[in-house]
Amino acid sequence: MKIYNTLTKSKEEFVPLQEGKVSMYVCGPTVYDYIHIGNARPMIVFDTFRRYLEYKGYDVNYVSNFTDVDDKIIQRAIEEGTTAQEISEFYIRECKKDMEGMNVKPATTHPMATQEIDGMIDMIQTLIDKGYAYDSDGTVYFRTRKFQDYGKLSKKNIDDLESGHRDIRVAGEESKEDPLDFVLWKPKKEGEPSWASPWSDGRPGWHIECSVMSKKYLGDEIDIHAGGEDLIFPHHENEIAQSEAANGCPFSKYWMHNAFLNIDGTKMSKSLGNFFTVRDISQKYDLQVLRFFMLSAHYRSPLNFNAELMEAAKNGLERILTAAEKIREIIQSGADGKMTAEEQDTLAGAKQYVQKFECAMEDDCNTANAISAVFELVKFTNSHLAASNTKQFAKQLYEMLFRLCDVLGILLERKMQAVGDEDYIEEMIQKRANAKKEKNFALADSIRDELAEKGILLKDTREGTKWTRS
Repeated sequence: MKIYNTLTKSKEEFVPLQEGKVSMYVCGPTVYDYIHIGNARPMIVFDTFRRYLEYKGYDVNYVSNFTDVDDKIIQRAIEEGTTAQEISEFYIRECKKDMEGMNVKPATTHPMATQEIDGMIDMIQTLIDKGYAYDSDGTVYFRTRKFQDYGKLSKKNIDDLESGHRDIRVAGEESKEDPLDFVLWKPKKEGEPSWASPWSDGRPGWHIECSVMSKKYLGDEIDIHAGGEDLIFPHHENEIAQSEAANGCPFSKYWMHNAFLNIDGTKMSKSLGNFFTVRDISQKYDLQVLRFFMLSAHYRSPLNFNAELMEAAKNGLERILTAAEKIREIIQSGADGKMTAEEQDTLAGAKQYVQKFECAMEDDCNTANAISAVFELVKFTNSHLAASNTKQFAKQLYEMLFRLCDVLGILLERKMQAVGDEDYIEEMIQKRANAKKEKNFALADSIRDELAEKGILLKDTREGTKWTRS
């Protein structure tokens, strides 16, 4: 399996630090609002990569944090007349709902920055003791120039940063030894949440949070660190500096970054009115469609979001779900007994698409090509499956399709909405009517039973089938 390592700017063979196990850290959102579709891309992409690692038999320790103390959270709390804790707790709950809607698996651990303050104080003290950090009137800074490899991830030259680029300078911080030094701890301001430390009552800088949470839940050195490409500099660069300075060993073996998401070819921005939350999208589309859309391009390629592409994703997903439904019908109504020799040959032929899928995923998590392999399997299934096939043959085909779609996080059964989706009910009633016409009474009965389980009761009348909710 090869993955593109931002650190070396090349595809590398993936070899975990410990055989059979993978430690993976993915930077999570700052929780001051509903997550937007830009947040959703790394969630979906790296969840899919995790799923593939598990599909290959790895034991994956997957950690993704919530940044629950931040200037934006504090500002939101002031605007709403509440506390930063109440703001962050509310939006963490809402974020988890959206993640569930996108079928993003819960992380092994979802640490929150505010619960890891003691570890941050310990790491900052270690950096001070080693001469990599210093206290200046209650603010603790990292000595950027002391870390010899600074810039190795972003490929930025520290002298260029000093001479003209102001990427990590902060105006008004005259107490720094060097303009490029960044904050590890800052004193509190009036009305802000704060914690006691040896230097001042205050709170941690953003970068130290991820270093400490990664160390605590995964160890000093990890296999994979991932996130959006906007985090390469300064966030991930600073994480490397402080983690390697404190721990005395490499921080992460592989660095994976997804590209930006644009809206109709333009960067997403509230000021431009093209800002969409995942919750906004869920009002128009099943979030499975959003997930399918996100995986339709390679994660390192910029992705353009627009209505036409979402409709294309919806139609593509529908093709897969319809094929799965057809297979389930044969599982219900097909012939009993062992597979025929012809069916066994057909099944062997279908395995080429599984191999194509795996080749795509092993080539730097190429989900676009993996989806193409799924479509080929769907086409193959549609052309080789008939009512006369055995149930066993249908089950084997379904298992094959299910396993691939499970890696992609695609659910093969359509969701029933709790309140409505009357179009779906009518569609199922029509399928039942067609099954009865074809004297496929087993399928007709299974449709009735399925609807009954969901609280939909059918009554056959002279005017046709009527339905009510139980």
